Amino acid sequence: MAVTGFRKRVVALTVLIATAVVAVLVVVSHVLLSRVTDADARDLARTRAEAVAANVTAKGGRVVLTENGSEALDEVAWVYADGRLLDGNVPPSVVDRVEELADSGRSQTASVGDYLLYARKVPIDGHHVMVIVRVDLTPYETSEQRSLTLSLILGGLTILLAGGVAHIVVRRALRVVHEMAALADEWGHHETGRRFNLGVPRDEFGELGRTLDHLLERVDNALADERRLTDEIAHELRTPLTVLRAEAQLAQLSGGPVAPEAVLSEVDRLDAAITTLLRAARARTDKGTRCDLRSAARQAIAGRAVEVAIPSKVEVAVAADVAVSLLSPLLENGLRHARSRVWITARTQGEAIVVDVLDDGPGFDPADVDRVFEAGVSGGDGYGLGLPVVRRIAASAGAEVRAIADGRGHVEVTLPAARATT
Repeated sequence: MAVTGFRKRVVALTVLIATAVVAVLVVVSHVLLSRVTDADARDLARTRAEAVAANVTAKGGRVVLTENGSEALDEVAWVYADGRLLDGNVPPSVVDRVEELADSGRSQTASVGDYLLYARKVPIDGHHVMVIVRVDLTPYETSEQRSLTLSLILGGLTILLAGGVAHIVVRRALRVVHEMAALADEWGHHETGRRFNLGVPRDEFGELGRTLDHLLERVDNALADERRLTDEIAHELRTPLTVLRAEAQLAQLSGGPVAPEAVLSEVDRLDAAITTLLRAARARTDKGTRCDLRSAARQAIAGRAVEVAIPSKVEVAVAADVAVSLLSPLLENGLRHARSRVWITARTQGEAIVVDVLDDGPGFDPADVDRVFEAGVSGGDGYGLGLPVVRRIAASAGAEVRAIADGRGHVEVTLPAARATT
């Protein structure tokens, strides 16, 4: 329905533009033709008047006309000398106007009904001589009407042709677009790796192909993110569930009760993992969001043996719970692999705050620093637990996290610094 509506709008717009163009051309051509025919009629009148005036002369003090045997000319040309009709037969319908022109004493034109009258003064000393001719305008008007009718017919055919061509062209163009959209939709559901790959765009269809390729790329990335999230959820929740199952099986075999401390600890761990995953899915960088980094770090430590070397009044442009969710899994990894010491520092780098989470453990293998944030991947002696979630939270909050292989446990988190308020 939308495609049909668009096609109708394009065809209607084409017809409207064609109609406007044709109307302008018809009006302009009719005006020009009217001026041309008017000029032709005046030229004919002047020619006739000059031909008659050439036969007027003075003999013996009187104005005389050279003998002219054309009776037809007498009906369209008249000679007045000193206020009286010298030659010609003036029709009653124009006699008043002809006599008025004869008395005027100057050359001029006038229209009477379907006729053009032209008065020409003949210079003869001592006499007032006027030659008046008549030109029938009916043939010219008929020619104009025929030309206008033909122009309207041709204009109407042009408008119909423009609408038909627009309909065909738009239908073919939209068929290509529809086919490309259908293919893109099919690929997005079943073959996310397929692309149009039309190369450098040379026309609108090339632009459309490139846009659809980008759309398919985003769909593919979204599906990959969904799979990674599923892996992260399975990875984060498997460990506490396994511990709970082991405690229950141990109690079943021994016949004793399940230790409440162990159950509560793993339930808390499970709840923390779920909360972290939810924060990762919902984290966004909102304008004006900020928190005190030192307070967030102490909240992430939660009483654990971690040294804090973060200056006071250092603010970052992320929410406090997001900062806690970023730092808590990193601190947990550090405590798990440290020999004796875990500490956290912060420094300013341009418009960002860089947080270093360090421990004196074996650190990351240089070959694994690019893979430790993938779900289920462990480097060294078990690194990787919680790090995929940290990467997801960081990306959602506009931050960056990376592992550094420098002979110790070292993860660097780059957070946007909060702008100073005015």
